[in-house]
Amino acid sequence: MRDIVIIGGGPGGYVAAIRGAQLGARVCLIEMDRVGGTCLNWGCIPTKALYKHAEILRTLDKSNTYGIHVEAYAMDVQQVQERKQTIVDKLVGGVQQLLKSNHVEVIKGKGIMKDAHHVIVEKEDGTIEEIEGKHLIIATGSLPDTLPLEGIDEEGVWNTNDILAFEEVPEKLAIIGGGVVGMEFASIFNGFGSDVSVLEYLPQILNQVDSAISKRFKSMAKKSGIAITTQAEVKKIVKTTDGLDIHYRCKGKEHILSADKVLVAAGRRANLAGLELDGLGIAYTKKGIQVNENYETSVKGIYAIGDVNGKSMLAHVASHQGVHVVEHIMGMAHKEEKVVPSCIFVFPEIAYAGITEDEAKEQDIPVRVGKFMFSANGKAMTLGKDEGFVKLIAHEETHDVLGMHILGPHASDLIHEGVLAIQNGLKIEDMIETIHAHPTLAEAIHEAALDVLDLGIHSLPKKK
Repeated sequence: MRDIVIIGGGPGGYVAAIRGAQLGARVCLIEMDRVGGTCLNWGCIPTKALYKHAEILRTLDKSNTYGIHVEAYAMDVQQVQERKQTIVDKLVGGVQQLLKSNHVEVIKGKGIMKDAHHVIVEKEDGTIEEIEGKHLIIATGSLPDTLPLEGIDEEGVWNTNDILAFEEVPEKLAIIGGGVVGMEFASIFNGFGSDVSVLEYLPQILNQVDSAISKRFKSMAKKSGIAITTQAEVKKIVKTTDGLDIHYRCKGKEHILSADKVLVAAGRRANLAGLELDGLGIAYTKKGIQVNENYETSVKGIYAIGDVNGKSMLAHVASHQGVHVVEHIMGMAHKEEKVVPSCIFVFPEIAYAGITEDEAKEQDIPVRVGKFMFSANGKAMTLGKDEGFVKLIAHEETHDVLGMHILGPHASDLIHEGVLAIQNGLKIEDMIETIHAHPTLAEAIHEAALDVLDLGIHSLPKKK
């Protein structure tokens, strides 16, 4: 009998497997496709590979500003796809080696739970194997969601998996959905040279982001050539001789948007298919499997981590939950997580952690806010990436750091200073008293901290 049996080898499942093995557990990992899951094979990694190509093209477009004159250049889509796949394959191979080195038993096949201690594995060759375990962890991840739209199945209508396999850059790309995924692909294909249009149902794009950042980024995206329409209710998609027409309603009027390809970026949904949850009595909703504070389901001994429980569809959250569960199973105490960083790979990057200024107002939390523009940061200017700002939120009385929000270069790398501060209950004074190297982008964080207390050195005094 195995100590832990895990269904799904994504960033939740494989991390849980390795951590369990480190603690001396006998672990079996069941994966029907490739280890690494959506993140490594069809999500985070391949999209960031494409993001880099788009970034290079954007730099080449502005090469004259650096005194570098490039006569001509073109993008080889096949080579782009090959590089993307090489990166994915190398990382998948690395995960496979880690599992092997940690003596994790890996079985390729579809895992179906029989009861709280048995999983039936349907293998590729048609054979069936029954695996017994003391504890089961469901880590089946998520799938691209869809919309109940007429024409959603027309040729040329992509989901987020389809678009990664593009064979040529569409001249006109329409994206339904202005959330994280929609805006990331909008930025990438805008960089590739597509005429990109985004239709968003809500009043603003990136609805979960601090409103000041969302509004500023929307303006920057439009300036770069991305057309954005909010409060757009898509009615149907119609195939035409020239491509696809999206029929939508906005502010009481009917409109048609024509495109060569349409990306439906409707988010993701928990992958509950084939788990036999009803038969086992495992409680779930449309959002995902219901779990308690230790990610245990309504059936004792069965846990659910990552996207499948619907709490947060982020790879690093899945990994964290996986570690939490196996440490709980092995009798270790685990600190409650307080803050989760989120990163959006657009141009420029967006990253945030903690509460927004709007949330503070809604919760009647008195706060002080500090901001610093990258346009006044020396390193950002030398990089030619001086758009955006750092925004810090602290409690008005205690000066505890409550939130950090960044729109600007390398935001995804800079956010962790804020995560560390919020997670450990640090105060704005702690950030101010920390020496930040010069010239670095991180100095913008230091200046934002100073601004919280009206002590900014490299910004104009606030008007009283």
